[in-house]
Amino acid sequence: MRQQLETEQKALEINLDDSIYGTFAEIGAGQEVARYFFQVGGAAGTIAKTMSAYDKVYSDQIYGPEPSGRYVCESRLYKMLDHEYNLMGARLRMERPNTNFFVFADTIAAINYSKTVKGDGWLGIRFQLQAGSEPNDLVLHVRMLDNDNRLQQQAIGILGVNLVYACFHYNKDPEILLQSLMDSLHGRVMIDMIRLTGPDFDEVDNRLLSLLSVKNGLTDVAMFGPDGRPVHASEFLYKKHLMIVRGSFRPPTVVNLDMIRASYQQFRQDPEVAKGKSYLLTEITLDNLRADGDLDEKDFLDRADLLNALGQTVIISDCQEYPRLIAYLADYKIQKLGLAVGVRELLELMHRKYYDNLDGQLLAAFGELFTRNVHLYVYPAMQEGSDELMNAGNLPMPEGVKFLYQHLVDNRQIIDVADFDANILHIFSKQVLQMVQQGEAGWESMVPPKVAALIKEKCLFGYPAEQVEFEY
Repeated sequence: MRQQLETEQKALEINLDDSIYGTFAEIGAGQEVARYFFQVGGAAGTIAKTMSAYDKVYSDQIYGPEPSGRYVCESRLYKMLDHEYNLMGARLRMERPNTNFFVFADTIAAINYSKTVKGDGWLGIRFQLQAGSEPNDLVLHVRMLDNDNRLQQQAIGILGVNLVYACFHYNKDPEILLQSLMDSLHGRVMIDMIRLTGPDFDEVDNRLLSLLSVKNGLTDVAMFGPDGRPVHASEFLYKKHLMIVRGSFRPPTVVNLDMIRASYQQFRQDPEVAKGKSYLLTEITLDNLRADGDLDEKDFLDRADLLNALGQTVIISDCQEYPRLIAYLADYKIQKLGLAVGVRELLELMHRKYYDNLDGQLLAAFGELFTRNVHLYVYPAMQEGSDELMNAGNLPMPEGVKFLYQHLVDNRQIIDVADFDANILHIFSKQVLQMVQQGEAGWESMVPPKVAALIKEKCLFGYPAEQVEFEY
């Protein structure tokens, strides 16, 4: 079991390691990370330079301007890493040929006096694990949870030390590396994006890092794009219109694809939604990934492979209840949020809200979900054992919630998806999965062609390898 070290002990161990040498560049919230290394002693063995280009004009002269006008952003962090690492190599490579160089950088906006800025930032390190080798990058986004500027600065200092120490001491085990970032910080920060790249980490799948971040409580929400690269909401969702489609996608069927297409198309047709500023995300919850017991990383990566192949940006969340997801997105001022749900999921949701809140908190419970800019788009299903369509209009509601439910329907906060394909509603993911695993014929027509091809090519979801050999 890993022994958790105090922040000062970590900083001292780095200082006493004469094979490690680097630069600290910090914007905003003071030079909190470098301060730890100075205070514990022996910093001359670790620190080549510290700097803080606090003035924006001065910062632009060093790192170049930001077209967005934002300085607490991912692109700023990478410019800092690029500039400082190039300087390190140019000035010290001949002097220290056997040294592992690193550059630590952060750009932080701590909470302000009026509390209009909650506190967040980007931290990163470019580092070598062998002298003379190409460097690696570990970049993360942090949200600070302390309600005090001084405490937030302290938290950034601790996180920075954890980051430097983890890269040089826990690089063989990505999950331990992630866990160590939260040492002495539980309840004080949320690390909601992490990306690890470089020649020493070619075998690391960053989608798995996103999953492990949620699994280990670093964050409630993590995202990665169609290319598998972790992304952060602040970089592409600020003040946008957003639709989220939650599902198991095990595997993605033609029904899943039709639900995505039809609900997003209807969402974009809303006159209040700007088509050029709308995004679609698919979501898998941790609860869903654990539905069959323990979390299976291979099963998750199979789902991720297929969703990425379909061009989807994916959310992994620990938000079984939608209000937690809505609360996470609130900081990015989403203009209109559409949640695409299956009709059975809506029925379960409404019953759960009702029976869990019989103590008089019913309105409050629904208010957490149905805020002004949140709308549920309901995809229909066939009634079991009949040809009757089940949609938002004919769901059986408990008597105590009927009036409230009808109010939500009348105010178009619960909306039926209109342009769906009724001919495919008999297809269910569980049935398709069973057919795939047992090598039964016929499942290929129930999933998109690209999904069928990848399942066979990579033997996803336990598709029989002998079947592949037979087919070829």
